[in-house]
Amino acid sequence: MSQVLHLDDTNFATTVNSSPAILVDFWAGWCGPCRALGPTIEALSDEYAGRVAVAKVDVDKAPATASKWRIQSIPAIIALRNGVEVGRVVGNAPAKVKELIESLAQ
Repeated sequence: MSQVLHLDDTNFATTVNSSPAILVDFWAGWCGPCRALGPTIEALSDEYAGRVAVAKVDVDKAPATASKWRIQSIPAIIALRNGVEVGRVVGNAPAKVKELIESLAQ
């Protein structure tokens, strides 16, 4: 059962600011590399449930949030601790995303 949160412009700030550690995947349905990375994000949400929150933001449905976080290429995965960015991976790089979530889980 997936633990992935789905965020948009209305709930992003509240969710991120209330999560001690959260991994956010900025993606879009038309993006092939985003779709390819999707199963990895889902698996990590299950593996790290209770330790690190995992969320997805569709950049087409949350343009203000994507702009605020300077998303220029997708997929873009941002690690946040107490609402502050502590790491970022751009592109379909499952191993690097795994390293990023590991750093949040510590």
